Amino acid sequence: MSSPWQSSRDPAPAASRLLIERAHEELVAGNVEDGRLQNVRSLVRESWERSWRQRVGAEGLPPLDFTLEALDAYRLAHPLAGAMDTIRSLLLPGSAEDSGVIVAVGDHAGRLLWVEGDLNQRILSGEMGFVEGANWSERSVGTSAPGTALELGASVQIHGAEHYNRLVQPWSCTAAPVFDPEDRRILGVIDVTGGPEAASPQARMLVDATARAVEAELLVARLRARAEPVVPAAAPHRRQAPDRAALRVLGRDRARLEVAGQDGERSVELSARHAEILLLLAVHRQGLSADRLAELVYGEGSSADTLRPEMVRLRKVLERIWPALVPESRPYRLTIPLETDAQDVLSLLDRGAHRVALSAYRGPVLPDSTAPGVEEYRESVRSTLRETMRTEASVDVLLSYAEIPEGADDAEILRLCLELLPARSPKRAGLVSRIERLEQA
Repeated sequence: MSSPWQSSRDPAPAASRLLIERAHEELVAGNVEDGRLQNVRSLVRESWERSWRQRVGAEGLPPLDFTLEALDAYRLAHPLAGAMDTIRSLLLPGSAEDSGVIVAVGDHAGRLLWVEGDLNQRILSGEMGFVEGANWSERSVGTSAPGTALELGASVQIHGAEHYNRLVQPWSCTAAPVFDPEDRRILGVIDVTGGPEAASPQARMLVDATARAVEAELLVARLRARAEPVVPAAAPHRRQAPDRAALRVLGRDRARLEVAGQDGERSVELSARHAEILLLLAVHRQGLSADRLAELVYGEGSSADTLRPEMVRLRKVLERIWPALVPESRPYRLTIPLETDAQDVLSLLDRGAHRVALSAYRGPVLPDSTAPGVEEYRESVRSTLRETMRTEASVDVLLSYAEIPEGADDAEILRLCLELLPARSPKRAGLVSRIERLEQA
């Protein structure tokens, strides 16, 4: 089946792009009474004003509200999970990878749970943080189709410059909320993002129809479930897994363990040795023998007898924080997923969200650690970041990478920036000066 997203004439808003851009500049500057704002559609103008009052940044990236593991668990239980095949069949028939648009499905709070569709478009949109797990509510990114549709409880189209966030202004989008078919509360939002064709009249009809089809499917599924016999649920286990467990190791000498679940949230700074052990167990999820873990922590030839007393102390610490985190032995392994901020950065790079990944990179993994396993992982993260920046990132992101310690003294990266910049860019002179200083050192 062919894609419904055919190239079409831009249905541009009543005001020209230039007028909208000038009105946007006035509002962001605080001139909310400026007459030029009357050139902007009232729906958009009111959304801009809400965004401005809530102090939304005009160029910021959306926050990432989920780690990859937490996202998988959350969307598996989300009411819209069972409707994804319907959404794909209606909005991405045929080959989704070259459909020309992105289809995103978010929850009631504007957090994107699924982002699918054209591969090249997804790579480009990743630069503005349009990725799974990101929060695209109005309070996070300002005016956009998914966030504003949730705010108004109605389908919305946003064309190019009408977006509040400047990073999003090259895009157009259409979104519609999905309501609970019985109590009419908002369950989530369906969005189509791309070029002008993503905000055409046809796009609005397709997205609205898809939302209504999903609501009908949810109602049918509930009626069928009510007709089936109820099986009593098993009692919860005492050592219940937390909803989220994360280890913060980037740019930190002592890692911070953060755990959240039904019993509340807990956060603790670990000793250097405990941080090393937990990080290695988080990275090697299949488990490690006592001898191998000892070598990764203490060095080649180290005995498991050196490791065991530290494991006893670590177990006592984890028992107090959250018992389900206590690792098993033979081999040593964690029984629940423990995400790390380093793994989040690698995941973002893999998804093409280069700008977001760079923003999330706070520095080297446990920079003061001399544990061989940590040093190896630190270098793996560093080299993956550099290679992705070098081969895939846009020039703007590459320039940002050249400002952090890992890229500041990298002559190859600086030369690549110089090659990618336009001939008359004012940034070239500074790059030339930095390269010359490095060559003279």
